[in-house]
This record gives sequence, C-alpha cells and structure tokens, in this order.
Amino acid sequence: MAPDRLLRVGTRASRLARWQTETVVGALEARWRDLRVERVSISTIGDRVTDVPLPRIGDKGIFTRELEDGLRDGTIDFAVHSLKDLPTEQPDGLALAAVLEREDPRDALVAASPTTLAGMAPGARVGTSSLRRRAQLLAARPDLDVCDLRGNVPTRVDKVLRGDLDAAVLALAGLKRLDLACHAREVFAPPVMLPAPGQGAMAVQVRASDVSVSALLSTLDHRHTRLETSAERALLGHLEGGCQAPVGALATLSPDGLMTLDAVVASLDGRRVIRRGAEARVATDEEAIWLGRRLADRLLADGADAILRDVRQTLPLPLALPRGVV
Repeated sequence: MAPDRLLRVGTRASRLARWQTETVVGALEARWRDLRVERVSISTIGDRVTDVPLPRIGDKGIFTRELEDGLRDGTIDFAVHSLKDLPTEQPDGLALAAVLEREDPRDALVAASPTTLAGMAPGARVGTSSLRRRAQLLAARPDLDVCDLRGNVPTRVDKVLRGDLDAAVLALAGLKRLDLACHAREVFAPPVMLPAPGQGAMAVQVRASDVSVSALLSTLDHRHTRLETSAERALLGHLEGGCQAPVGALATLSPDGLMTLDAVVASLDGRRVIRRGAEARVATDEEAIWLGRRLADRLLADGADAILRDVRQTLPLPLALPRGVV
C-alpha cells in the first residue's frame, strides 16, 4: 500500500467510540507517518433510539449494522467497533482485520458514594441496559430493583451522580477510557459477574476483498487478545446467543499457553444460574474456538438451552420502528 493513500474510517459519534477510533488511527499513524485517515461519523440504530430497552430494538447489529453497510457500499474503508457489540458471525464479504489488546474486561458498580453490591440497601435502584448484567445482579441480590438504563457512558454516569438511580453497572474499560473510573465503587470478580464475550476489546472490521487494507490493519492485531476473545465468542455463537443474551464469558490465557474459560448462563430473574469452566492448551484460533464450543456444549447439556429458550419466549418482540429510524 502506498503510504500516502487516504483511508476512511467509520465511527459512531459517542465519546467512547471516538476515543476508540482515535486510538486505532493513532496506532496506524505512528507506524506510517504519511498515512492519511478521514473520520466518517455514522449513526447506528442503537444510537438513534435511546428511549427503548435494547431487546425491543433487536438482537444483532444494533450498534454495528450501519457501519457494516458503509463498508459494503464503499463509504468507508474500515470500521472500529467495541468487539462485544459485533455479532459472532461475520457478514459475507467482511472480516476482522485486527483485535487490539484489551483493557480490563470486568464490570463495575458506579455510585455517587462509596458502596458495594453486598452493602446496598434492599430495594436499591440499579441501572443497566444489559440482560446479562440484570440476570447476574438478581442472582446475587434478588432484593434489588434493577432498572433499564440507556445512553452513552457519560450519560449513564451522570444519571447516577444526580440521584436518578442508586447505582449502575458499566464496563470498567469504558470508564477507564473516558477517565470516569473514579466513580467505580466496586469491580466485580468473575464469581459475582462475568463480562460479555469480547468485552474490553476493540475490533477493526474491513472488506474481506480489500487485501491491502487488511494487511495494513492486521499489524495492530494483539494475538493474546484475539485468542481469548475467539474462545468467548465461539461459546456465545454455539449457544446461539445474540449480543443481548444473558451469557457471560471470560477467557484467560497464561504465558505458557493454558487457557481457562469461565462462562455463565442465567435466567432474567436470576433464579436459575449455570456456571461452568474449562481449560486447554491453546495456540491457534481453531483451538480457542474448539474450547469455546466444548464449554458451550457442556452448558447446553446442563440446562442452558432451556434457560435461553425461556428468555427468548419471555422477551417482547422487537418494535416495528417508524420509517427512517432503521
């Protein structure tokens, strides 16, 4: 690729999305000083519809679909995503050129004053837009009032700080990236809450046919993170769980190649929880995917299929959104 080629990157407009995009662009420009990158802001359905719970909008591609459309029609050359937002199956013609080294993948409790999940008063109002977080919160504290909370990261933090809610659960990675981690009163250990598959990692998506752009961006790929998130996403995909499913997973790869994968599937009321783990030596994507699918099979055999089936039947059908919204 000629170093002076102009590339166009698609990004959502939120502060976190812009931070992620600038991080990727900065890493590229540090390697190729003459590279020019134009930022193209693209609004997704998840950005436009902020007064509706996420499951009512849909299950796949809520924050990624329009960026993928931009890749297909040539509006942009690559897109930067939060990996946890990407459906586990890549659309035809698109590929992940890079998965960058991830930040701390855990979730955190945000509150206006120091507290912990165990120390909150019965009936305390805790906000989240995630079914996964809701299920695990209620499994640990069934006496809490878990409320739907939409908006970007600063908006959600502000709602807690001004007293609209007693607390909220957000990804620690996003808080750190926006210098808001000072409001994290507790960081959840895996026995309490497992993160979404891929949480904390950024992904760069390209047209599969664009070999030169893929080669350029692949230099940003972090092999360790790629292997861990491949296992997590393979588990989610094998469970046929979408981005909004009450499924948590966290893979940890040791320096000697031993991967430990922990996962949870929980009912929306937190009364049924299946937690399982597995480990194996992993050196390739195929081995990571195999481990994820193997653990998914174990979860299914132990009753996860019944839980996920009930969740799908319980959730209301996605809204028929007005023309122009989608």
